[in-house]
Amino acid sequence: MKNKTFILVFSLAIILVVSLSCGAPASDDGNAQLKLTQSALALQATGLALQVQQATLDAAKAAPPPAAQPTAPAALPTYTPFPTYTQPAPAATSAPAAPAATNPPAAAPTQDLKARIKKANVLIFEDIYGYPPLAGNPRVSMAVDRMGFKGGTVINTKDAYGNFKSELNSSAKWDAIVISAESRSGMRGEFWDYIYDQVDRGVGLVAEVYNLESIANGRISNLLGRCGIGFQQDWQRAANADINNYSLVLLDPEHTVFSFPNPKISLVTPNSYWVGDAGDLIRVTGGGDAELLAGLYSTHKSDSGVMASCIEERMIFMTFSTHDYRQDQTVPLWQNAITYVLTNHFKYIDQQPK
Repeated sequence: MKNKTFILVFSLAIILVVSLSCGAPASDDGNAQLKLTQSALALQATGLALQVQQATLDAAKAAPPPAAQPTAPAALPTYTPFPTYTQPAPAATSAPAAPAATNPPAAAPTQDLKARIKKANVLIFEDIYGYPPLAGNPRVSMAVDRMGFKGGTVINTKDAYGNFKSELNSSAKWDAIVISAESRSGMRGEFWDYIYDQVDRGVGLVAEVYNLESIANGRISNLLGRCGIGFQQDWQRAANADINNYSLVLLDPEHTVFSFPNPKISLVTPNSYWVGDAGDLIRVTGGGDAELLAGLYSTHKSDSGVMASCIEERMIFMTFSTHDYRQDQTVPLWQNAITYVLTNHFKYIDQQPK
């Protein structure tokens, strides 16, 4: 708009100059008239140039803008590729593994251990000899006789408390002590001091004791505390009770005590000899390394038990009467338990400083 106004004003100036040049008096100087004419022509040429320039600008505005010319893409920065790897295939989904037992079952003994077990020194106390219905059925003695000990010393004191006490306090180096105290009077008092001392030296122990209701707070308490078990309650059998109600549950049927050297031990077919007192129930107290092996209920892992392993697996403690269960199951169970504690006894001895 400003350019158009300038051109209009400039054109009027040209016309004015031309008019003046044409209307000048003849008497005026000729040079002056020539100069005016030249100025008018110069202004006219300038005006024409400005018109051309304006026309060019107007045409440029009216014309579409030129298409943008593509530019060459910038070079991409160089980089070092990451190393490749093979993603491992996902593992198969499985049920969560059961928590490991406090004391994993000991492995079966090696050939060397088997030879040492055959030569072991074993002390036995079994108090049913004075009880006529059971006197001809001494299951511990049967078990030991069938194990074929050779080269060691096996002393069976039967139910002679005096002889048993003398052997406990002798200079003999026992590898295992086996106690079956089914008598109602049971083993009590100072005997448990002597037994504790033997266990403290590394001797293996298998003990069947089911009168804890009367002795648990006595001298046996040191051994129970070291083991990590305690008396829970007396276990009574009614005179007219269904015998099947006294079947026992193996809390870990694959445990070495139930599988080596005799497999598939079962305590589900009671054959009751005793009336009334069926034994005692024990619980884990947490004071030692006890693990319950058998009991009344499969879901009770720390109470309502009748059999436990403890003290570096050198001790098996039973609180039920083995004579209340089938002979073809309990004699092999005694053999397994004796083998188990002897195996762990020798392992313990080998780990001691020389």
